Parts: sequence; structure tokens; C-alpha cells
Amino acid sequence: MRGSKEKENVLKYKLAYSGIVLLVYIIGKNIPLYGIDLSSYKQVTFRAEELLTQTISGDIYRSSVFAVGIFPSMISGLLVQLFLAVRNLFTKTRVPPGKTRGITVLVTLGIAVLQAAVQVPKLSFAVSKEPLLLIQTIAMLEMVTGAMLILWISDRNSRFGVGGRTVFILVNILERISSTFFSHTLEELKIPLLISALEVVVILIMENKEKRIPVQRISIHNIYADKNYLAVKYNPAGIMPVMFTTAVFILPGLFVSLLLSFFPYNPLLIWCQQNLSLAKPFGIMVYLLCEYLLTIGFSMLMINPKDITEQFLKSGDSIVNLHAGRDTRRYLGKIMRRLSFLSATVMGACMVFPLVLQLKGELDSTLVMLPSSMMMLAGFSCTLVREMITLKNYDTCRPLF
Repeated sequence: MRGSKEKENVLKYKLAYSGIVLLVYIIGKNIPLYGIDLSSYKQVTFRAEELLTQTISGDIYRSSVFAVGIFPSMISGLLVQLFLAVRNLFTKTRVPPGKTRGITVLVTLGIAVLQAAVQVPKLSFAVSKEPLLLIQTIAMLEMVTGAMLILWISDRNSRFGVGGRTVFILVNILERISSTFFSHTLEELKIPLLISALEVVVILIMENKEKRIPVQRISIHNIYADKNYLAVKYNPAGIMPVMFTTAVFILPGLFVSLLLSFFPYNPLLIWCQQNLSLAKPFGIMVYLLCEYLLTIGFSMLMINPKDITEQFLKSGDSIVNLHAGRDTRRYLGKIMRRLSFLSATVMGACMVFPLVLQLKGELDSTLVMLPSSMMMLAGFSCTLVREMITLKNYDTCRPLF
């Protein structure tokens, strides 16, 4: 009886746990770094890439203990997965989960130190008695500690809450959208809201429409035998590549800023720093290229034709009117290439269109990221709602005995 009662409250417990995690995250975003001069951030305007960075850092001023945000954990997870994927091409031995976790933590720590080292010299400190270098060192330690704390609570939320680290992004997006609405008039918001509405409709269609590939299951011999299929969304990887695009786009800028501290007069580095911006055509092209590569890569990784083909061979199932093995793998590969390219093109167009309007001077830089924010909010909300529906359905299940 006790087990049944606990089972019926899984969704409630997970929501409560995520609420506590978000409370910690919001409090951390509002704790300023030691010695920071908050008065210098009261009248500050932001460019498109700074507004974009707020999605994964949360603190748009980059002056709190959580200023680094989830960027290090996102990049470290991506790098470790790429490393494991390349490693698996040459060996069949698997890396133990504990070792993978350790590598991820070390990479996260290294990226957090790099990001803090780049950001701290750009901050304004109210220097009194202590030397500036000491205050900056303390601020760096606070930022790195904050990044590692975010990594820990995001992992805990993935295990015991809902949404994983997606909930942090949702909070950041909602904060950015609300601040945009409060700082602009309805007339100024008219065009961005029309673009946002169009992009939300597009992403909802991509997230909820699916291609159904008929599958013949050898274990099913009833009236449902003809109703089996392999479902693939038109947006196979979801909205996740858009989030990772933000993180990957920031990474070259961090390295350029770090190199400029050692070679301040290098013309190539200066050109890169000036043009790796979403207000420049070169920066927009790099941003779009990152989105294409990540969307196609994530799609092929999440729905791998090779893995599906091997599962069919082991189970004896097959795609209707298609031989198992090589033919199935080629067919699935062709389907996934088409869907991933379609997904990358549609989402890339949604992300780049407001940036092109900004280049032409038809859209203010403070409003240029509103459509992308609304698109990401819709996409992540779909994923979160599906997870909550699954947990709710689990709660309604009753034991047989």
C-alpha cells in the first residue's frame, strides 16, 4: 500500500524537487561577485550576442556567482560525446559511466576557468583597500564554483526532477522575454511579435508532426500487425541544437579574447573579435553553420540508422517491403539525411531572419533575439510537457496485485 501511494505522487515529488533546484538557481543569479561595482550596470544596453548568451548564462550582466551559467557543462558534455563517438570508431570497448562522468567534470572545470578568466577582466570592481588582482582572483573562484554547483544541481534535477538542465534555460528565456516586454512599447514590439508568432507556429508543427515508417513485427499476429510503425519527428533532435548552437558560437569568441590578452595587436585576432558578432555578416554565417552542423549531427546521433538496423536484425523485425540489413540502413540513412537537413534549414531560417532584419536596420538590436527566444520557449515547453504527461500516466498505473 505504501509503495502504491509513493508511485501515485511521482510527478508531484519531481515538480517539488525541480522547484527547489530553481529556487537555488534564481538566488545564485542574484548574488553579486565580491567587490563588483553594481552601479556601473544600471544603464547598459546589450547587443544581440549578449542577449543570446543570457540564455545559457542567465546573468546578462555576468556579475553574479552564477555568471558562467550552464555553458561549461553544455560544452563539456558535447566534447565528451564527440570524443566517445570517435573512440567507438576504432575500438569496441566501452568507457565506464563513472570514468565518463569524471572526464566530463574535469572538462567542465577547465572550460569554467577559461570563461571566468576571459570575463573577469571585463567587469567593473569597486576597488577600495584590496588590490584589484586579489579581487579579480576571488571573483574568478566564485564564478568557477558557481559553474560547478550548477553542474551538480542540474545532474540532481535530471535524476530527481523534471526537465534536467532545460528548466534553467526556460527560466533564462522567460526572464529575457519579460524584460523585453517591460522595456519596449507595443508599437516597437509589433514586428518582433509577428515574427515570433510565425516562428512559434513553425516550431510547433516541426515538433509535433512525424514521419511514420511501416514496420513488420514478427511478434505481433493480431489486428494491430498492420498498425506498427517507426515514428521520426520532422524535427528529429528537437530544439536542443539551437541551445547548443549558442554555446558553440560563444566558444571561438572566448578563445579569441584569451589570445588577444597575449597578442593585443595581432590584426587577425582583432578582425575575428570584431566580426564574430551577430551584428556582422561573418558572425551570422558562423552562427548558421554551427546550427546546421549541430542539428544534422544530433539528428543522426539520436536516431542512428546503423543502430536501428542492428536492432531489426537481432529481433527479426523489418521495414515493410524492404530487406533487412544494408538496404534498411541505406533507406533509413536517406530518410534521416532529408529530415535533418529540413530541420536545420527551417530552424536556421527562423534564427537568421531577425538577424538579417537587424543588418538592414529594420529591427532594433534589443529586440532581435525575441523571436528566437519565443521559438526556443515553445520547443522546450513541448519537451517538458511530454515528460510531465509521461510521469502523469505513470502515476495513474495501478499494480496488478
